[in-house]
Amino acid sequence: MNDNEVLQRINALVDEEHELLKAAEHGGLDDEQHARLRELKVSLDQCWDLLRQRRAHREFGQNPDEATVRDPKIVEGYKG
Repeated sequence: MNDNEVLQRINALVDEEHELLKAAEHGGLDDEQHARLRELKVSLDQCWDLLRQRRAHREFGQNPDEATVRDPKIVEGYKG
């Protein structure tokens, strides 16, 4: 997946997230929708992490295609 594809994926996930958040404002979400919202958050974090990895690889003269999607436990374990 190249940078543009990652960004397209991020945009699609954000669009879906916004739709669920709108639904939450207008009557709430069922359990399935809450679960999907949590999945979206993790997927977005993974995509942003992949994009950062790709950019770092490129910056340091490495092949950005060697960047990989990391396990959610790793991505969600970052401390800000």
